[in-house]
Amino acid sequence: MNKISLMKILLLFLLLPVLLNAQTNDNTIQVTGDSLVGRNINGKIIREIYNHVVITQGNVVITCDKAVQYISDNNVELIGNVIIKQNSITIETSRGFYFGDDKKTSTDKPLKLTDGEMTLSANTGQYSFDKHNAFFKYNVKLTDSSTSLTSDSLLYYKDDQRMIAMGNVKIVDSTNTIYCDSLNYFRESKNAIADSNVKLKSKTDNTIVFGGHLENYPSRNYTVVSVNPLLMQIDTTMQKSNGNKLEKIKIDTLLISAKYLEAYRDSLDMYKVRDSVKILRGNFASVNDKTLYYRKDKTLIITLNKKTNQQPFLWYENTQITGDSINIKIKDNKIDLMFANKNVFVISQNENNKNRFDQTSGDSLYSYFEGGKLIKTNIYGKVLSIHYQYDNDKKNGLSKSSSKLMTIYFNDNKVKEIRLYGTPNTEYHPERLVEGKEDDFVLPKYVPFKNKPIKSDLLKNINLININ
Repeated sequence: MNKISLMKILLLFLLLPVLLNAQTNDNTIQVTGDSLVGRNINGKIIREIYNHVVITQGNVVITCDKAVQYISDNNVELIGNVIIKQNSITIETSRGFYFGDDKKTSTDKPLKLTDGEMTLSANTGQYSFDKHNAFFKYNVKLTDSSTSLTSDSLLYYKDDQRMIAMGNVKIVDSTNTIYCDSLNYFRESKNAIADSNVKLKSKTDNTIVFGGHLENYPSRNYTVVSVNPLLMQIDTTMQKSNGNKLEKIKIDTLLISAKYLEAYRDSLDMYKVRDSVKILRGNFASVNDKTLYYRKDKTLIITLNKKTNQQPFLWYENTQITGDSINIKIKDNKIDLMFANKNVFVISQNENNKNRFDQTSGDSLYSYFEGGKLIKTNIYGKVLSIHYQYDNDKKNGLSKSSSKLMTIYFNDNKVKEIRLYGTPNTEYHPERLVEGKEDDFVLPKYVPFKNKPIKSDLLKNINLININ
């Protein structure tokens, strides 16, 4: 047989549809189409298939306008209206590659993957039909019946229904929006584990939670933040004048930071923050070991550290309060009632004389407010007090007293009147014996007035850009 006849036979075999190939193992790529052109380029056999192209390998089925099959590499280039299917998975793109040995597809063109109710899209990506996982990059977007997710890149593990999103991650569901640098997300349970620059924004109560690591479990209505958590709740109040005419909007922001924060969105509707807790809202602040914040009831419960017996500190205006536990009731976004129980100590700093502190100790304390302003405080049980006297703002000594009950009345948050009940006893110290000796006039268990948290301290670990 001469060389020309041999080449004709070889070319004929190249032009035969692949369906006629005798090999039937799972690794075989089978290709059909309206027309086929065979080529031999640098010793490699290449088939170009045109129009109504169908490519199959096992349970993977591909359709496209044109395919270029590299026989020796067991790969196929896919061109035009590419649709790839395997069971519930469908991938659509304009151009890509299918690698037969690895059972994998890849494209640097925009693509869309659908899996039941879920749709994934990106500018580039790849999918393994053997391992059932995908990797998408650039402008990644996921949507399903209840959730949408965007990120710079995403790994999708179909069998585990798990995703790992990275870079500018944003996930939105019916109750929350989570922003972070990286996210582990489980489709079936909707559980999410977020890391680095985390922000969770609630749609129901104007609450934003920041942190370095967050875990959200929707089925349990539970969220925990364990790295630098900060809770921010923004409340707005429409103030009225002249009947129902709206005059202005007042914005109050509650800030709570700690080392550990838990949110219970069940019937408790509660935040629990622990370890190095700092709270700030307007003229109210606190440092403590544990705080429970009941959002629905607008109640704060602050307790001591049971291991160290360190009491919580609370500040209102220029007054510092300590006690074994402190409960605060909020009404219309303002403090309405405060109760401190056991080993209560109250210190008030004079605005014009910073080294002079009124002091009161007792067993328990009740403070009553109207419109956020303190109007009355009752202190019960073994009350001891030191109060500095002033005559038209001129220093005028101090009085030391004891009683079973003390009632302090306020006007514009300043002491107006003090009344003592239950065998009261008072002694007066003239100014000449007090001036320069203020440090000598302190009650037992005096706690220095210091370490009041400030807003910049609470906000130092978070990025406030685009918090809305």
